[in-house]
Amino acid sequence: MKLRIGVLVVAVFILGMASNGFAAGFAIIEQSVKGLGTAFAGGAAVAEDPSTVYFNPAGMTRLEGHQVTGAVHFIMPSTKFKKKSATNVAGADYTGGNGGEGGENAVVPNLYYTETFDNGWSFGLGINAPFGLATKYDSDWVGRYHAVESDMMTININPSAAYKVNDELSLGLGISAQYIDATLSSMLDGGLLATGNPAASQANDILAVMDADDWGYGYNFGLLYEFDKNTRAGLSYRSEVQQSLEGDVAFTPAGSIANQGVSGDIDLPASAQMSIYHQYNEKWSVMADIMWTDWSSFDKLVIKLDQGVPTASGTLTELVTTEDWDDSMRYSVGATYRPNDTCILRMGVAYDETPIPDAHRTPRIPGTDRVWLALGAGHKRGNWNFDVGYVHLFVDDSSIDQQIAVAAPTDENFGRGNLSGEFENSVDIFSVEASYKF
Repeated sequence: MKLRIGVLVVAVFILGMASNGFAAGFAIIEQSVKGLGTAFAGGAAVAEDPSTVYFNPAGMTRLEGHQVTGAVHFIMPSTKFKKKSATNVAGADYTGGNGGEGGENAVVPNLYYTETFDNGWSFGLGINAPFGLATKYDSDWVGRYHAVESDMMTININPSAAYKVNDELSLGLGISAQYIDATLSSMLDGGLLATGNPAASQANDILAVMDADDWGYGYNFGLLYEFDKNTRAGLSYRSEVQQSLEGDVAFTPAGSIANQGVSGDIDLPASAQMSIYHQYNEKWSVMADIMWTDWSSFDKLVIKLDQGVPTASGTLTELVTTEDWDDSMRYSVGATYRPNDTCILRMGVAYDETPIPDAHRTPRIPGTDRVWLALGAGHKRGNWNFDVGYVHLFVDDSSIDQQIAVAAPTDENFGRGNLSGEFENSVDIFSVEASYKF
């Protein structure tokens, strides 16, 4: 019992470190170091440690006794903008640079615990960060009216249960309590707000910083089918989580606009995963995976202002960004090699589609398609397992072309201006993990 309480204390400490990552859209798949080493191929079928709580709770029936796994992922993205054009509603060029290094390094932890009993039942708890983003540009860059800082983190608490129906079939179910905290900032053109005409100087810029949070709830379930001792397949599903965030917006310089409350809704998308795992012989195993994410639920980002922002043409009560994202697919294959009883080597590749249409890409999330190249290794020492993993993501350059469609305050880009250019992106991830069976 003392050990179980200790696990929960460590979980709270680890979640205090939680930061934000860079993934397809703003999902964070980095939920296991063993999985990272194979580019998360076979995630719903491997079921080799307690991280199966996240990928497929049915896999808990394969684990023995009591087990705990903790991991830390260091995510190092790079995103650099190169301007083609940046103009205001009057057609004049914006001053400022390209924004510097927009990618923000992140630390993403996760912790899992499982218990398996002789009556066919297994129980587990997962605590992780399934969504997040972090980008930050210079406050005087040419795209400052579109975005300066974007920082979102989630914490997911996921108790789960599984039952082994027979020698072949296991079923699993979990519920999620998910906390979200988001900070978004951008500049406002003070001259445009006051007179309807763009300011001639950045000295009139007003910094708006919005911070809001909420709790939402969802569920996940899965099944695992073992054809024989060497081959198994898994299916899993995670539900959408609806979040209704509330918070505050502060304006600088102080007094330029009244600080006030803000609110906004966001649907964190559902996903489904289908995986297969096959142990070819005592040394080699292979696995493959297909994942679908329902990003089409992310159609608009609407921020409502309690009092509104006074402008020359009336009071602005909503800030709208059209997203119109598409559903996306992720494909991965991987293999493991065991040179002896205590060591394992991992490798994998994946292709990760972006859900972001070119027409709606913004500086807050400039991602595009990426290819994963993953390597990993593990060492067993008594009841302990230690694992490391490394991934490089080859990310295509992504274009942005945000334009004012109608030169009127009703257009969402009227105050942000036209912004056209290209982002050069890449990501490196290094992860470490320790597991203990007792």
